[in-house]
Amino acid sequence: MSVDRLLPGAGSEELVALISEIAHEQLAPRASAAEAAENFPRDEFRLLGRAGMYGLPYPERWGGLDQPYEVYLQALEEVAAAWMSVGVGVSVHVMTCLALVRHATPQQQDRFLPEMLGGELLGAYALSEPQAGSDVASITSRAKRTDSGYELHGQKAWISHAGHADYYLSFIRTGEDRNHGVSCFLVPAGIGGLSFGEPERKMGLTASTTGAVYFDGVAVGDDRLIGAEGDGLTIALGALDSGRLGIAAAATGLAQAALDLASEYAEQRVQFGRTIGEFEGLQFLLADMAAAVGSARACYLLAARRRDAGKPFSRDAAIAKLTATDAAMKVTTDAVQVLGGYGYTRDFPAERYLREAKATQIFEGTNQVQRLVIARELLRD
Repeated sequence: MSVDRLLPGAGSEELVALISEIAHEQLAPRASAAEAAENFPRDEFRLLGRAGMYGLPYPERWGGLDQPYEVYLQALEEVAAAWMSVGVGVSVHVMTCLALVRHATPQQQDRFLPEMLGGELLGAYALSEPQAGSDVASITSRAKRTDSGYELHGQKAWISHAGHADYYLSFIRTGEDRNHGVSCFLVPAGIGGLSFGEPERKMGLTASTTGAVYFDGVAVGDDRLIGAEGDGLTIALGALDSGRLGIAAAATGLAQAALDLASEYAEQRVQFGRTIGEFEGLQFLLADMAAAVGSARACYLLAARRRDAGKPFSRDAAIAKLTATDAAMKVTTDAVQVLGGYGYTRDFPAERYLREAKATQIFEGTNQVQRLVIARELLRD
């Protein structure tokens, strides 16, 4: 079913409708086969970029469409409902763009953002390390100052698009201070000393390549430093608030896809002389699924509207990420139950939805970390 959306204006409605059309006509038919074959969807990312997806929330100066963040998130939900791996990848790429929009020099913005927003370049967000996941201040990769810039050494882990991205927004230690000794670098793919590990063998999101990134004397100039030296964690954590909203929207889209599948199946499957959707017990299950999807959507939209209004939204983003991803896990599990034995087979996408939902409770900060963020904000008030 199509979602009945409330958008700021006719222009926003047309943009979301365009992305929805692309998602359901170009992405959805390819998703199952690509996930099974673990084929990275580079052409699909380029298609969405050229359609304006990445530039939705960013200024027209660099080819953006200057839309509210809530419009971008609702378009992202449509993408994720069609193909979750692509939805997650869009969220990651748009998060890398945000760092430049907020912290790069005007020269860097004019140089890099047009191709980033236009889909010609695909980005990766290289923050996590083997021993620095939730505790990002524990980053140990290092940048050594040289006459012409920096020399990067170290390893990043669990990086989406590793080996496929055109650039890696990388957070590398330049000083000893735990919280102010990390800097942000825009590292181009193909540069000497940059290499990648074997892709992780994941239970879901198998078309979205995740792997290690290695820096072995990677030389970058001063023009690749984003923001001031030592501002890396501020840049990273600021972008993560918006990135969490991206994951919340993607998780909501995934849950909506599972709800649609379960509802359609309930209207067609006949048992004991009537469709299973006519049984009250299953109706209640579907109603609970719909309530979970609606709650998730309301949470991320509230947070997005606070962001658009220039209000603090860190706690709201954490609530949205927690609520939406837990909802995705519940709704996809229930979708498998509605389909019964068929839900456990790969003849239907329900089992894939379930496998994909689990990852959303882990990346962009585990849901336990979201609870810490929410509690600290409450106790600080």
